[in-house]
Amino acid sequence: MQIGVPREIKNQEYRVGLTPASARELARRGHQVLIQKQAGAAVGLSDEAYMAAGATVCGDASEVWSRAGMIIKVKEPQAAERAMLRPGQILYAYLHLAPDRDQAMALIASGAVCIAYETITGPAGGLPLLAPMSEVAGRMSIQVAAASLEKPHGGMGLLLAGVPGVAPGHVAILGAGVVGTHALQMAVGIGARVTILDTNVERLRQLDLIFGNRITTLSSSAHAIEKTVLSADAVIGAVLIPGAAAPRLVTREMIAAMKNGAVVVDVAIDQGGCFETSRATTHAQPTYVVDGVVHYCVANMPGAVPRTSTFALTNATLGHAITLAEKGWKRAMADDAHLRAGLNICEGRVTYEAVAHALGEPYVPAHDLLG
Repeated sequence: MQIGVPREIKNQEYRVGLTPASARELARRGHQVLIQKQAGAAVGLSDEAYMAAGATVCGDASEVWSRAGMIIKVKEPQAAERAMLRPGQILYAYLHLAPDRDQAMALIASGAVCIAYETITGPAGGLPLLAPMSEVAGRMSIQVAAASLEKPHGGMGLLLAGVPGVAPGHVAILGAGVVGTHALQMAVGIGARVTILDTNVERLRQLDLIFGNRITTLSSSAHAIEKTVLSADAVIGAVLIPGAAAPRLVTREMIAAMKNGAVVVDVAIDQGGCFETSRATTHAQPTYVVDGVVHYCVANMPGAVPRTSTFALTNATLGHAITLAEKGWKRAMADDAHLRAGLNICEGRVTYEAVAHALGEPYVPAHDLLG
């Protein structure tokens, strides 16, 4: 199979879909890897390294898109890229379709086979292709919250860690999944006071056993969220419903009642955000202020640390890429229900139920398309 890796064109996105090592694994199995010139340059991966791994370097994106049977990307295709998709072509990337009707309609119209990293499941449970970026974003969320609390960045001028004789800041984390857990580790590590909320009491019990009296765990409810958010200096939105739009847990009224100069970091913004006042931002202009509260809502947070993120991501995505290349998408998905869970749009039909529901489009189970 011819496998294409275009250079990412989303604002401030520097990651790349394959490393030279990943390209080598595909090439040695007889597949041709087409990588756009300078696709990995921003993370220190040279064209020469890709050529040494057996890849072919292409001068522009149109050549990659026109020749490849499968496109491997990081972020969702932008408008110019969607126009190059063709029927039957495999698109393997993060898509986050539920809050993005324009993208979804374009992918439906393309007739392409669109596989979303974020909904592929794993034998041990969870979302193994989303997990590495969730780990990065969770850890970054505390870094950016701490920076945003600084007065020059619009915050109240508070040091999250505190100092002897001065209390540390209070971090509230909504959601105890991968993002929330990694945010918790960072927040505890710097000495902040931390409250974490989740509807899964068993997960809270596990965290309590690990962190003990260094954290407060709360069963999530509208009352608990409101009480915690209003007392917090920084709130991390870390909720996820696989494939679906994120629930709006924090209302505009709660935001208006928060401390002046407090910070919210919406890691769920890829799925529409969990704060009612959230709107997607970029690394170029990452924050804005609503009712005195600093909002950080960058939709590709791991793109700020693209070298770490690229290696973490390709470690997770390569296995399924090899399977798709070797078997073709139909047989690969017929053989693997976990990979099949990643099929979101296929040949003009929506094949992931939560996405279909969010978009108001008919749902066709992926299994029905496998013959």
